[in-house]
Amino acid sequence: MGFGPLPGAPDSSIVLVDGLWTHRTVRANGIALHVAEAGTGPLVLLLHGFPQFWWAWHQQLSDLAGAGFRAVAVDLRGYGASDKPPRGYDAPNLAADMAQLVNSLGENDAMVVGTDLGGLLAWTMAARHPRVVRSLALVGAAHPLRLRSELASRAGGQRRASAYALRTFQVPRRPEGLLARDSRYVRQLFDTWTGPRWRGTPGYLADVERYAEAMRVHPVAYCAAEYFRWLVRSMVRPDGRRFADSLRVPIAAPVLHLHGEVDSCVLPSTAQGSGQYVAGDYEWRVLDGVGHFPHNEEPELISGELLRWAKLH
Repeated sequence: MGFGPLPGAPDSSIVLVDGLWTHRTVRANGIALHVAEAGTGPLVLLLHGFPQFWWAWHQQLSDLAGAGFRAVAVDLRGYGASDKPPRGYDAPNLAADMAQLVNSLGENDAMVVGTDLGGLLAWTMAARHPRVVRSLALVGAAHPLRLRSELASRAGGQRRASAYALRTFQVPRRPEGLLARDSRYVRQLFDTWTGPRWRGTPGYLADVERYAEAMRVHPVAYCAAEYFRWLVRSMVRPDGRRFADSLRVPIAAPVLHLHGEVDSCVLPSTAQGSGQYVAGDYEWRVLDGVGHFPHNEEPELISGELLRWAKLH
């Protein structure tokens, strides 16, 4: 992978935070995936984004389990306590990880909830693996074709908002150094992307430090960068065009789409319009004063919306 662990780097055990859930490892698509699981009932699969890990959903894990659902938050490939192979960070393969995880958990389908990159995978699952997606909820995540369109456009602001992915993360070793060296870069990202109500609170500071420390686990920084390298570079390659074509299939699953009004990472104007790719029920809601992390900034609100959608569908 081109670099080794930095002195003082933690190991993956730091993500095994105790709580009202059980930690275990599940094999899917040829790798071992760490999950935190709580409750019994219909499966709700929770997919984190960058720069987080399964802990992003700890409040929703408890709330969903308490309401009669089997809630499972997974560390995506390359993150947390899941396997971190050198390859396999293209969206089709990552979505296959999650689709096979549903079956490895002994279930036929799931309500799939995704934020940020986890949202991109949730959209992809619904298009490419529709039989395992009972319903869909997106939190701060545009449909991949909307995102690709805005990244290719010089007129909108998404290219500026995504400069970290389009430029910084394309430079060999640079993002690995920024993410793994210390907490400053991760803290800067959170400070930029978070809405004003959560930013700077004691809970915010503790969570950001936890996410920054998890990013220092070797080789998470490399794996996280590989997601963005594929997303950007594939836009002009045949594999990227095939991926885009596969997403033009209208999504049959009902979709709940929640987005922060002041999200400066994935702009609301980018996410708006994602409903054109949905054939089933579609709800779009903008959350006043909320940034890129609604599940953390307004956890009770998000839990309530997820429970409403899960009971409805």
